[in-house]
Amino acid sequence: MDRLDQISKESDKIWTMVLDPKTEIGAVFYAIVTVVGAWLLARAIKLAIHRSLDRAEKAGADATGIRFLGKLASLVIYLAAFACYAHIIPGLQSLGKSMLAGVGVASVVVGLAAQSTLGNLIAGVSLVLYRPFKIGDRVQVSAPTGLETGLIVNIDLGYTLVRTADQRLLVIPNSNIASQSTINLSSLPPRTSCGVSVYVATGSDVARARQVLLDLAKAHPKIVSVDGCFVTRVTSRGVLLTLAAASADGDAAQGVKSDLLENAKKQFDAAGIRIV
Repeated sequence: MDRLDQISKESDKIWTMVLDPKTEIGAVFYAIVTVVGAWLLARAIKLAIHRSLDRAEKAGADATGIRFLGKLASLVIYLAAFACYAHIIPGLQSLGKSMLAGVGVASVVVGLAAQSTLGNLIAGVSLVLYRPFKIGDRVQVSAPTGLETGLIVNIDLGYTLVRTADQRLLVIPNSNIASQSTINLSSLPPRTSCGVSVYVATGSDVARARQVLLDLAKAHPKIVSVDGCFVTRVTSRGVLLTLAAASADGDAAQGVKSDLLENAKKQFDAAGIRIV
């Protein structure tokens, strides 16, 4: 019995040391518990985020905000865990009190050092709230190499990632992309081609015919973009001119083509331009 009592007392003593945050063993124990607890909570949130993303993608909803908030929540969990650990361990409490005298200078130094990081984080939150673009959108942004066009592949806590057509990955700080003018090409209304092709007979003024087609397209109220008028074929009969234009109204595209051909014929006849 004496032996059992001794073992029991030793066991109680060890557990007392382990559960006492004032001892080194206790500090290590609480550190492990804090890290494991924070990791499990962050893991649970991550799994919940993945399930939410799956539901959002199936529903066709925008998952950009869910991804960003999931990463922000993980960061907050680890910061909160560290704050709780520092509050539990007396040694860290006394260390914090001893540093109060220099907290003013330290806060200025840390603030200056973290200014860019905090700015990127706040800019990331504003991008998610105001949603000028979302993951998967095609955008045109300013980069050190000039204007770049690509797809938004991720909006992280500090950076936005853009994948270009040649598979380069642009890593842009959130503060930069939030303060610059970004063109969201995915938000443009759908367009329907309403271009026409005209054979200009050999000997006729091709340059004059091209200008007539361009002027008609630019003046038409239902044409929203004119990309040019190109020579697409040359034969013994003449030159094939193809007008590249688009209308925002798909139902009106056929009528627009009819208007272009009819007015082009009138102006070609007036200018002495023969078509075949």
